[in-house]
Amino acid sequence: MEKNFNLEIISPEKILLSDKVNSVTIPSFEGEMTILSDHIPLITFLRPGIIEIHESKKKKFFTEEGTVEFSNNNLIILASTIIDLENLTKDKISGMLKESKDLLSKGNLNDKAVYVNSHKIDCLSKINL
Repeated sequence: MEKNFNLEIISPEKILLSDKVNSVTIPSFEGEMTILSDHIPLITFLRPGIIEIHESKKKKFFTEEGTVEFSNNNLIILASTIIDLENLTKDKISGMLKESKDLLSKGNLNDKAVYVNSHKIDCLSKINL
């Protein structure tokens, strides 16, 4: 039997999700990682990508950046930009892709901005099929 843990996803505007879940896969700077019940305590930063939540059904969110903290079977995701994939239209994705590609083409970004925008373009291109 799978053990559940508490998850809260918080944006600047509101709490997007507060539920018990089986697992959560996050896009961190260290790579994608899956959090399960009783995971070791963790604090990390999100890079652009998909947050995948497994409970009775699967939910997916696109995030640009944020922070993650897990301890005592409580996972808190704080993200400045987080969008439920069900609400992400092809037009919105195309606009976000154009914005990131324009930023990269200017060439005056620091290494972190290049890394973040490159991951954003890669992720959005995959879901815009």
